[in-house]
Amino acid sequence: MDISTIIGIAGTFGLIVFSSIIGGGSLASLIDLPSFLMVAGGSYFALLTAFPLNEGLSTFSVIGRTFSVPTFNEQSIIQKMMAFSEKARREGLLALEDELEDLEDEFMKKGLRLVVDGTDATIIRDLMELELSQIQSRHASKISLINMWATLGPGLGMLGTVIGLIGMLSNLEDKASIGPNMALALVTTLYGSMIANLAMIPWANKLKGHDAGETLVKEMIIEGVLSIQAGDNTRILALKLLAYLNPVTRRVLEAELIKD
Repeated sequence: MDISTIIGIAGTFGLIVFSSIIGGGSLASLIDLPSFLMVAGGSYFALLTAFPLNEGLSTFSVIGRTFSVPTFNEQSIIQKMMAFSEKARREGLLALEDELEDLEDEFMKKGLRLVVDGTDATIIRDLMELELSQIQSRHASKISLINMWATLGPGLGMLGTVIGLIGMLSNLEDKASIGPNMALALVTTLYGSMIANLAMIPWANKLKGHDAGETLVKEMIIEGVLSIQAGDNTRILALKLLAYLNPVTRRVLEAELIKD
């Protein structure tokens, strides 16, 4: 569970309610079910118009990913790469074949399979980078769903406000209702802004971070696979892979994995 997502949502909505109350307003003035349905529901159905049905229906599962912390197991990957490197240098590349079936990482398994099959290094890099590019493309498509909702939300909010103002202006003879009706009309703009700025934009950015983290690990695997094929010294391999990590994690693993 990604606690920062929960803290962010709870903190933002909590401060909005708190600020409204201490500013002289009331929680009830911020709640209007028809306005919420118009903005949230209307923008979602507009989203379905913009994407194929199967992609639009996957929106909520994509949002769900922002509540989990992805694990890429960088340390385990580096340790496995080092073990493969030692075995390949000691027994030859063909000796790695028996180890591949136990690999859980399909990306690494495909790369090492190409190495065992004697594929040229340039072809291996091209194939693995092509697969990585397709992974990034799929991620970008999912992120674009959230970004589109962030765009549509405020638009539906403004549409709701216009509809509310039309209703208010058509009943100007009742002056006592002008203030409440104006406030109610503006609630839809509030909901549209909240959908975009408090939810969709932050969620899209978090998903971009997940994509960047996975991309980095995949690039590290490509470098490791090619290093094993080239017969690099295991220490050199480890240094190459550690370069992909942040400085703190790198120092910890460097002390643990690279022995003098």
